[in-house]
Amino acid sequence: MAEISFLTESDRAGWEVLARGKDTYFEVERSDDDYERTWRRLLDDDRIRGIAVRLDGKLVGIAHYLFHASVWYAGKCYLADLFVDAEVRRRGVATAVIEWVARDAEEQGFPSLYWNTLEDAPARALYDKVGEFRQGFIHYAYRRAPR
Repeated sequence: MAEISFLTESDRAGWEVLARGKDTYFEVERSDDDYERTWRRLLDDDRIRGIAVRLDGKLVGIAHYLFHASVWYAGKCYLADLFVDAEVRRRGVATAVIEWVARDAEEQGFPSLYWNTLEDAPARALYDKVGEFRQGFIHYAYRRAPR
């Protein structure tokens, strides 16, 4: 059974291995400063949460999420990152994480949990079981002019 808890200072090294693994998987490049800044925010910013997932005492997964207001509904919770070590996938770890985050969000008064993923992500098999796909939605990000 997976053990889930908030990240603590002692999780730093294991967290970074998994965070870098997530970024490698999604072909994202970040600097050492990016990891340090994010780590500090996960521990020090009360709007952003990071959790550690352990199997037999070993850190095998991480998740990052944040709470935010909503114009029309009660507050929302955005699951920004969820990454599980490839060696332990398909053992219920990601499902346990999503359920844990959903419970924490509801307890904090942010009952609506949502996330994004790649269209061809293997994790969609799980997401289709625990979530609801909103067909027709397209994600846009504002394109800023180069400085």
